[in-house]
Amino acid sequence: MHIFVTGATGFVGSAVVRDLLDHGHKVTGLARSSAGAEQLERAGATALLGTIQDHEILRQGASGADGVAHLAFNHDFSRFAQNAADDAKAIEVIGGTLEGSDRPLIVTSGLALQAAGPIATESDKPGPHFPRQSEAAASAAAARGVRASAVRLPPSTHGKGDHGFVPILINIAREKGVAAYIGDGENRWSATHRADAACVFRPALERGAAGGPFHAVAEESIPFRRIAEAIGNGLGLPVVSLAPGEAQAHFGWFATFAGMDLAASSAHTRDLLGWAPSQPDLLTDMAENGYFDA
Repeated sequence: MHIFVTGATGFVGSAVVRDLLDHGHKVTGLARSSAGAEQLERAGATALLGTIQDHEILRQGASGADGVAHLAFNHDFSRFAQNAADDAKAIEVIGGTLEGSDRPLIVTSGLALQAAGPIATESDKPGPHFPRQSEAAASAAAARGVRASAVRLPPSTHGKGDHGFVPILINIAREKGVAAYIGDGENRWSATHRADAACVFRPALERGAAGGPFHAVAEESIPFRRIAEAIGNGLGLPVVSLAPGEAQAHFGWFATFAGMDLAASSAHTRDLLGWAPSQPDLLTDMAENGYFDA
């Protein structure tokens, strides 16, 4: 297959490109800069310069492909609503290009603020207040006949070069002088190494997006307290429990995520795709791969 990948030079997207190429697929990757284009060319992919706001470029990439993996997303939380709207519009444009064909579209979503019940499953739907619109846009495309679905990433998709939730927690701990959790710290996060997460996109595309959404979740349930303890150990800082009323002062805007229960199952995804994650778990990765380098 010839796959068009947006976010192709990103933290997860670059791993998706590598996995697709390693399994014999051809890749055209969207790159925002000449440096990113050169990175893709060195990897063996074809580069297409542009951003997800360049709708004609998106149409060009999708029209020449047998399927699309959409991973591009701006994670600047100061303008998250606009980023979510840009993402939804990009999916609408790509879906419109694929409409009338059997070419699949896999978009990327998140489990943060979505996990429901004791442990979230693939059959759960995004709640009404879930800010990211990726799945809603994919569902709208599917209603028009596009073979569209989503891969949901856990709150920690980790690995060397991680710039997500765990590094945010590490920076907060450095600033405050303590690593903290809320209450008993038994609220849970799910996690996956980025190389394992990448290996969900390819079989999902090869199946024509059938059976999704898919959960790229290797570790279903990590108590948040253990993450805080790993941060305290890595930075040589005390680990403390905060009362719920103290969380905002310590974590700031991140307090909501630090207190949420975000456990998720991937049983359906593993059974359907034959997915078997094999990379290091989150706490091992944190200890061994530069998370605490100054």
